Amino acid sequence: MRYNTLSTNRILSIDALRGITILVMIFVNELAGIRDIPIWMKHMPADADAMSFVDMVFPSFLFIVGMSIPFAINSRLAKGDSFIQLQQHIIFRTLGLLILGFFIVNAEDGYNEDAMGMSINLWALLFFAAVIAIWKVYYTSSKMVVNSIRAISFLLLVVLAFVYKDNNGHAITPQWWGILGLIGWAYLFACIFYQLCKGNVYLLIVAIVLCTGWYIVGSITHTQDASIWHFISSQKGNAAHTSIVLCGMVVSLLFFEENKWATNQRRYIHALLFMVLLLVAGYLLSPYFGISKIYATPTWCLYSAAACTAIYAFLYWLIDRQQIQGWTSFFKPAAANPLLTYIIPDIIYYLTALLGISLFPDSLRYGLPGLLWSAFYAVAVMGIVMLLNKYKIKLQL
Repeated sequence: MRYNTLSTNRILSIDALRGITILVMIFVNELAGIRDIPIWMKHMPADADAMSFVDMVFPSFLFIVGMSIPFAINSRLAKGDSFIQLQQHIIFRTLGLLILGFFIVNAEDGYNEDAMGMSINLWALLFFAAVIAIWKVYYTSSKMVVNSIRAISFLLLVVLAFVYKDNNGHAITPQWWGILGLIGWAYLFACIFYQLCKGNVYLLIVAIVLCTGWYIVGSITHTQDASIWHFISSQKGNAAHTSIVLCGMVVSLLFFEENKWATNQRRYIHALLFMVLLLVAGYLLSPYFGISKIYATPTWCLYSAAACTAIYAFLYWLIDRQQIQGWTSFFKPAAANPLLTYIIPDIIYYLTALLGISLFPDSLRYGLPGLLWSAFYAVAVMGIVMLLNKYKIKLQL
C-alpha cells in the first residue's frame, strides 16, 4: 500500500536539478586546485561563519536524495514489494554507498604503497573496475553470467581491502565515510523517518525539528564528555545531513502530492512558507552555531535547504509548467547515471597519475585560465557520460 498519490514517472525538473548539481560538483572539485580565484569560489574554512555556493553542492545532493525517496518507495510498493523486500532494498543501497565511500576515502590519503606492494593509482583503478562490474546494469537474461561477474568483482574488493596498508602498516579502516558514505547514512535514516511518518508532510517537518534538536543536544559540551551521551554526539553530523534529506522529501510532497496541494498556486505558497520557515529557523540558530559546512551546523543545513527549495521551485515553474525543456537534454545522461558520473573524475585522476601524464599544465592552474579549464573539464566529463550511456554502461545501486 502506497503512502500517497505521487506519480511513479520520472520528474524532469528533479532530473534537471540533479544534473545541474553534478555539473557544479565536477566544476568546483576541479576548481579546488586552482590558485588566485575569489574566495567565494572555494569552500569556506570551518570557523568562518560563512558559506559559499561551493558549500551548497553536498547539501544539494542530500536534498535531491530526499526529493527522490518518496517516488522510489512508492514505485517499489506499487510493483508489489513487501515490507521486508523494501527494507532489503534500502539496506543494500546504504551498504553500497558506505562501501564506495569507505574505499574512496582510503585511496585519497594515509596509504603506504611500499607496504601494499602496488601503486595506489593501480589499487584505486582496480577498485573502480570492480565497482562498475558489480553495480552495472546488465542487459542479458543470463543471471548466472551476471552473478558470476559480480561475485568475482566482489572478491576483488575483498582482496583490495586485504592488500591495503596505511602509513602505520595497519589494515584498511573507515577514517571517515566520505561524501558517498555520508549520503548513505542520511539516506538510511531518512527512509526510516519517511516510513514511520507514512509520508505525512507535517510529521516529516517534526522529524526535521528532531534531527536539528539531536545536533543541538550533541553539541553540548557535557554531552560530548559524558560516555553515556557519546552516541548522541557522534551521530550529530548524520542527524544534520538527514535533516536536509527530509527537507527534500517535504518539497517533493508539497509539489507532487496531488490530494493535498491541488493547485499550482497552493504548491508555490506552501513551498514559500516552508522556505521562510527554514530561513527563520536558521537565522535564530545562527548566533549559537554559526554557518559551517565542516561542522554541519543547523544554520548551514537550513539555509542550504531553503536555497534548494527556491532553486527547485524555479526549475519546476520553468520546466514542468512553462514546458521550456530543450536545454535539459544536456543534463539527462548524468541525471540518469549519477553514480558513474560521480566516479569518472576519480577514474581520470588515477589513470593519468598512473600513466604519469597531466591533462592541463600546472603553470596555467591559476586565475582565469584555471577557471576556464575547470568549466571545460566539467562539460567534458558530462560528454563522456553521454558516450558511455550510448554504450549502455549504467550503474545502479
